[in-house]
Amino acid sequence: MTRIDKISNIRGLAVFRDFAWPDDLPTFGRFNLIYGWNGTGKTIISRIFRALELKKAIIEGDVTLLVEGRHVRADDFPHESLPIKVFNRDFVMESVFPFSGGEVPPIFVLGKEEVDKQKEVEKLKSDLDKAHAILEAAKSGKQAAEKDLDKFCIDSAKLIKDTLRSSGENPYNNYDKSNFRQRAELMANKDDRNAFQLSESDREKLLAQHRATPKPKLQMISYRLPELRPINDSVSQLLAETVVSAVIQSLRDDHVLAQWVYKGLVLHRERAAEKCLFCEQTLSKERLETLQAHFNAEYEKFLKKLEDYISKLRELAVAAELLKLPNRAELYEDLAAEYEEAERLLRIAVNSTRTFLASLIERLEVKKNQTFKSLALNIGMPEVDAGSVDRLNEIIRKHNQACDDFDRLIGEARQRLEADIVSRKLDDFLKLKQEIEAHENSLRQAEAEVKGVKEKIADLEREIVEHRRPAEELNEDLMKYLGHRELRLEIKQTGYVIARNGIPAEVLSEGEMTAIALLYFLKSLQDRRFDLKNGIIALDDPVSSLDANALYLAFGFIRERTHNAAQLFIFTHNFAFFRQVRNWFHNLPGQRKRDVNRRPARFYMLDCAYNKGQRCANIRPLDPLLEKYESEYHYLFARIYNEAKTSAPVDFEQNFVLPNMARRLLEAFLAFRQPHLAGELWKKMEAIKFDEAKKLRILRFLHTYSHSGSIGEPEYDPSLFGESRSVLTDLLELIKGQDSEHYSAMEKLVYRHDNEGPDE
Repeated sequence: MTRIDKISNIRGLAVFRDFAWPDDLPTFGRFNLIYGWNGTGKTIISRIFRALELKKAIIEGDVTLLVEGRHVRADDFPHESLPIKVFNRDFVMESVFPFSGGEVPPIFVLGKEEVDKQKEVEKLKSDLDKAHAILEAAKSGKQAAEKDLDKFCIDSAKLIKDTLRSSGENPYNNYDKSNFRQRAELMANKDDRNAFQLSESDREKLLAQHRATPKPKLQMISYRLPELRPINDSVSQLLAETVVSAVIQSLRDDHVLAQWVYKGLVLHRERAAEKCLFCEQTLSKERLETLQAHFNAEYEKFLKKLEDYISKLRELAVAAELLKLPNRAELYEDLAAEYEEAERLLRIAVNSTRTFLASLIERLEVKKNQTFKSLALNIGMPEVDAGSVDRLNEIIRKHNQACDDFDRLIGEARQRLEADIVSRKLDDFLKLKQEIEAHENSLRQAEAEVKGVKEKIADLEREIVEHRRPAEELNEDLMKYLGHRELRLEIKQTGYVIARNGIPAEVLSEGEMTAIALLYFLKSLQDRRFDLKNGIIALDDPVSSLDANALYLAFGFIRERTHNAAQLFIFTHNFAFFRQVRNWFHNLPGQRKRDVNRRPARFYMLDCAYNKGQRCANIRPLDPLLEKYESEYHYLFARIYNEAKTSAPVDFEQNFVLPNMARRLLEAFLAFRQPHLAGELWKKMEAIKFDEAKKLRILRFLHTYSHSGSIGEPEYDPSLFGESRSVLTDLLELIKGQDSEHYSAMEKLVYRHDNEGPDE
């Protein structure tokens, strides 16, 4: 049965600036009552729950829920399948009274067209429950058996891993349950376990062999030194070679000018230019032919030949530069000195080769600018030890051979030790596997039975399911609720239409809309697509705009239709409704237990503090005065009394709600002191005999800093707010002066609460 444990955090979402669930706040229970005035965040929480219902991510802010010990972030809501239904303003406007018009979606509850079929369905459901019970037992049995086998494999693999692990490369360092299981099954299939069991002395010998420390093998050097003699000869030949052409002497003698003219000639040819691109003078045909004769195809071919050979030499130089050699410490110690000398000679050969190649490249670059001249190489070819690579590789081969022998012996020892452990655990392994197979057979039979019963139920449901019955039941609920049959849900093919006296209703009062929406929501809890006993229900201010009589009727419907839910959340700012729900929750079985975490119902309240110029919502335990007594008035009096009497410095950010509380307290007090007077607060204050200056100061304070319907965000004058404590003292003095006995009783109640604590 899935439940929401708590709201781990809400950050950057409306009035929830930076909320994190307090460590000392009890987690949500099965029944949860959350009280808060308007503007304290009730709707925000209900919208978070509705986003979870609709599988919609919440992009704004950061929200995380704890569901059965699992953290669920708001951006993961689309992947969740939590069975939850939420009644709030969004549900009403989207599902019951959509802005775009249209019909109310149908509720599919099993109807009864044929008595025999319905009885058969009920019987099959009973059979299905039994089949499910057998299936769940089979699943549980199989899961338990699989868990036992899994734990056995984990423990056995850990034993092998701990026994055979080592530093360096070793397959047993990552040995896990799958390795053990594969080895055990292979041994069981061959039935040769006795051949692998070791004597005590053999086991100790192999363990000692296993604990030796090997060195890793090394990669052979794939680099080969280039043969310098053919390269030297080729470069000499290229330097001596000249291009035969109708030479223009000035270009032959000036290499820089020749390159500039050649590039220009190519550019003119590519663009088919008839004028000089430099001076824009007409190019004579004779001059172009002369230049082309100078830079003929043989010239270009020779330049290409030089470029290709330079690229080849550069590739050889890069290969020499990128050569990586093993570190001396990676070899066995007896080979280290020999390797060090071979490495030194190879590096000398490589460095000489690189230097020589660089000189050849430089000489060929010169030749590119002097293609009409024969040049000499004039570079001495170094003596390079061509066998230095082979000598180094031979030393590496010796090292790797030592590794091969070492690894082979170590590997064989570890394999024999592994086989010994597996063989001794094989009987227990096979016994656990047989238990799983037995449960699998039971599971297959149970699954087949459940499938068969479901198919029979589905066939019957297709014949008898309609949405006529829920419509008729909703109409009966509406009649009981409203006391007349003027409003009805008329059945359409795709849903319901709200009609008044048989005509589609175009105008509904707010109370009628609330009644229809609430009753429709409560009826939807019986939808066969929703499992109430395993589902979560959340209702946000479900009695908004209802009079006292309708409120009690609504409460009766809510209690009747939701008490079987797996988890219930009720948010309200209406104290009369709050009191009804609170009394219901107080009388739940087990609610008197001392440990709050064992009580079925939990009570919370939402309030706001003022922090850095912003309202910040918070969830905290319900004030004991609100939970224990029958009036919100007790709570308001206690808050005002304690603030007025304290000597602590005024905390503006934490107590900015006090003006609003003071207004509500005064309004409530005057309502029963002067029930004959109606209208604005100042009119009622005029009839009170009290110091006029103090009355004026109280009214000015309340009108400036309070908002009668909700907690707003007015502009505060800190200097005026600083006198709040004296104003609150004046307010208490007014109450005491008007009714001293009442004041004395309230004062005693606050004292008992503060000093003795609320009754259990």
